[in-house]
Amino acid sequence: MRRIIALIFAYFFLLLGIIGMFLPGLPTVPFLLLTAWFSSKGSERLHNWLYSHPSIGKILRNWKEYRAISRKSKVLAVLMLIFSLAVIYKSYSNKVALLCFTILFAFIGFYLISRPEPNIN
Repeated sequence: MRRIIALIFAYFFLLLGIIGMFLPGLPTVPFLLLTAWFSSKGSERLHNWLYSHPSIGKILRNWKEYRAISRKSKVLAVLMLIFSLAVIYKSYSNKVALLCFTILFAFIGFYLISRPEPNIN
């Protein structure tokens, strides 16, 4: 039963990660990390596919091995945060909500930037 639940969560988070690639404000990488974790408990096939995927696999391996994020991923993530924040500012008029989003996105951005970059020899 645990395996089935883990598999359901793995596919759920994979779906959210894919949606996050196209929808501003919805993160991609955290959902892919959750997908990897749940797939390791529920589906060896999905887990292997994620880690062997040409673009997703490299991100997951860098995180698993080094807790590192590539410079390209950092730049893209920060640009998406800025774009998402701009969309939110255009959509919301509640000043408290805008302040909360700004603080949250700033913390996320600083966290991303503070992560090491993978050693590529």
